Amino acid sequence: MDHPMQTEVWNPQTLKELIQILHQLFSGDKVNAAEVQTLMESYESNPEEWSQYAQFDQFRYTRNLVDKGNGKFNLMVLCWGEGHGSSIHDHTDSHCFMKILQGNLKETLFDWPNKRGTGAMLKKSERVLKENQCAYINDSIGLHRVENPSHTETAVSLHLYSPPFDTCSTFDQRTGHKQKVKMTFYSQFGERTPFELSVSHENN
Repeated sequence: MDHPMQTEVWNPQTLKELIQILHQLFSGDKVNAAEVQTLMESYESNPEEWSQYAQFDQFRYTRNLVDKGNGKFNLMVLCWGEGHGSSIHDHTDSHCFMKILQGNLKETLFDWPNKRGTGAMLKKSERVLKENQCAYINDSIGLHRVENPSHTETAVSLHLYSPPFDTCSTFDQRTGHKQKVKMTFYSQFGERTPFELSVSHENN
């Protein structure tokens, strides 16, 4: 009797296990975005497993590299102090997955600005993502801004970008003006990046 092809159901018990399965999923040429999103959502956040990567800065959110994914993806922990947020940004033709490990993050989606880059940007939607939820975006979906809406609680999120990228474009909400920026890591594998390498105009 023939059985229909079935997507394997993953249930990673630890962050280490999640990373091992991600390496398997990204070992081929094609990426099933829905499968990756389901996998990341199924990992139950455990601060004991990710706290070694969670390095906060008083003034802005931080990007902390966890795994380089054999060149296929970057996995990182982003730490958001009270009220910290990103600019509106794109994802340089990559897949972007964002899982909430702690707290809440507000995601606001925007349409791309008009070709002239003039005029206020159109807001499409906004939502608040809660612990263990996982969102997905790519450039065909639009642009987004991510922010910690709380002024009393910090937030932590796990991001996967595939393929990896180190520059992106940020956008001025009032004018649609685009600016290319280089992104850096606040820490890598739990070790603080030397100061001169970690200063940048905008993180993503």
